[in-house]
Amino acid sequence: MEKKKYEPVPLADKTSLSISNNNVAHTEETEDHFEEDWGKKKILRNLIVVSAAFFLLFTAFQGLSNLQSSINCDHGLGVASLATIFGTITFSALFVPSFVIKHISIKWTLVTSMCCYTIYYASNFYPTWYTLIPPSVLLGLSGAPLWAAQSTYLTTVGIKYSLMTKETRDVVVSRFFGIFFLFFQASQVLGNLISSLVFSHKQDADETTQSSFECGSIMAMTCQSGDSGYGNTTSICEETKPPKDLTNIVIALYTGCGACSALLIVFCLDPIKQSTKNKNRDTMELVGATLGLMMDRRVMLLIPLTIFNGLEQAYVQGDFTKSFVTCKIGIQWVGYVMIFFGVVDAATSFIAGRVEKYTGRIPQFTLAAVANVVLMIVMVVWEPTDDKPVYFIIAGLWGFSDAIWQTQMNAYYGVLFPYNQEPAFSNYRLWQSAGFTMSFAYSNFLCIWTKCLVLTLFLFTGMAGYYVTELKRRIKTPRGSMKSRASFSSLAMFKWKKAKDEELHVGNYLGTVDPVDL
Repeated sequence: MEKKKYEPVPLADKTSLSISNNNVAHTEETEDHFEEDWGKKKILRNLIVVSAAFFLLFTAFQGLSNLQSSINCDHGLGVASLATIFGTITFSALFVPSFVIKHISIKWTLVTSMCCYTIYYASNFYPTWYTLIPPSVLLGLSGAPLWAAQSTYLTTVGIKYSLMTKETRDVVVSRFFGIFFLFFQASQVLGNLISSLVFSHKQDADETTQSSFECGSIMAMTCQSGDSGYGNTTSICEETKPPKDLTNIVIALYTGCGACSALLIVFCLDPIKQSTKNKNRDTMELVGATLGLMMDRRVMLLIPLTIFNGLEQAYVQGDFTKSFVTCKIGIQWVGYVMIFFGVVDAATSFIAGRVEKYTGRIPQFTLAAVANVVLMIVMVVWEPTDDKPVYFIIAGLWGFSDAIWQTQMNAYYGVLFPYNQEPAFSNYRLWQSAGFTMSFAYSNFLCIWTKCLVLTLFLFTGMAGYYVTELKRRIKTPRGSMKSRASFSSLAMFKWKKAKDEELHVGNYLGTVDPVDL
């Protein structure tokens, strides 16, 4: 094979050796997932299947999450349900994903988790503390495996695709996550359209009752009443809660979406094999991989920003919809406002993944951070009015920043830890879920301005940690190496470096060695 540009280099040339070894491991690890040769069309088809299944599943979950603080507002049951879900995900992310994926495969992890989500949707037909909280725990236990399996699947097929097209791993993985989150964020549109169309039958008189309450950053909670957080919100709950028959129609449609998502994975998704490295580990080794990776300095630096990613999503779902939209202009507008949020989120997800190879991640992260800071200042100083376009503008800007956080954070974890995907995405889901849990846990006890302050502190700390990881990565990876990695795909080059590659894998199962660091 012709080697005009990339000739074998001396062993003393550490930089060139690290780049070559990166691609050796990268190819052999990727090929290990596939039972047969997958073409580009097959990879893209499976990418669409996964994305479509999550679109259906989260059409229900995101639509229902946006309504929980309004339809199950009695004594904070809806918010408590969401806090339980993400609190359980935080715990399960440590132990469950690697164990489940190892024993039932990536495909059936997706199916099983989607069935658990559907059970939770159905439990909302009769929402009490005894019927809603246990399914919330079940969903929480399945949430971490669901996302770990999804991220592992997309990263694996993305790396495989990059080898076929000779594009860099970073670009392809980022593009695949952009396509996925286009579908995922579009679920906001259908989920909220369902609720808006159904609840639009609610009496128009409800719109006029909203203006009698103080909303936004001075909503009647501890910042005004000084009580436990429920006293003055009881009357608001009674006035804004939709009729039960309309709620049941929405729940039935959401439950159907959940069931269809599981069936789509069962009949349309092609399975990929568990990697030999992970398949041969016992359960405690897999748990150890997740815990060990948690001590990696890159993960530690990204923890605050990952928590912020959970905090900002929970804020939109639990606080913006209740304290601003429902409180001032009515629950029938929640769906329409969040549809606009979803449209902007979906479009930005697709665009962000496409332009990443031109802009890089740093400008995108910085722009998202600036947008979030401006929005939080507005929410603290702004007193909500009946001017409906303002709510759409706020939702659209928040959707823009959320798309960047979700698309690029997922891709960044995959790029940093290509050979420890399951432990890496388990860590990502753990800390993101910790942010959700924190937000829903203090939702009934803190004022809006206090919540915005918490968000800002995590954002500033997280961005500082992110900049450090990017700086270290660029110092350790030569400028031309990102473009040259995809060119080391010939089998002759792989075999020539195979012996050295085996040396690189020593200790890798704990996440302490990654070829990009060498």
